[in-house]
Amino acid sequence: MALTVNAKTYSANSFRSDRIDYVGPSNTVSVKDTIVMARTAPKPSATFSGVGRQQCKLTRTLTLTGALTPTGDGIISAETSIPVGAAAADIDTMCADFGTFVTSAGFKDLLKKQLINQ
Repeated sequence: MALTVNAKTYSANSFRSDRIDYVGPSNTVSVKDTIVMARTAPKPSATFSGVGRQQCKLTRTLTLTGALTPTGDGIISAETSIPVGAAAADIDTMCADFGTFVTSAGFKDLLKKQLINQ
C-alpha cells in the first residue's frame, strides 16, 4: 500500500495493529523521511459512545544552519479525537479548516519563529 503526499510516494514499510509506518523517497539509514499513521478505537461507556483517536506524524531529517550539529529531525504531528457518530460532512469541514490553518502565516510563524501572539 502506498501513500502519495505532495507528489511524493511513501511506501508502507511496517504494519502493526492500528499503525502503519511509511518511508518516503528520501529515506535512508541515516536520513529520515517517514510518515506514521495510527488509530485508537473508541472506548464507549454506558453514557457516551466514545471517541476515535488518530495520529499522523511526518518526520524528516533537515540540514541545519548555524546549529551545533549539521542535521536534525523535524517532526510535524497531528492528533485528532473524533466522537462516534460525527457526520462525515463535519469531519470534512474540520479537515479543510485545519488544512488552511496549516498553510497560514500564523502557523508558519509558530514553526519558524516561535511566535504565537500576532
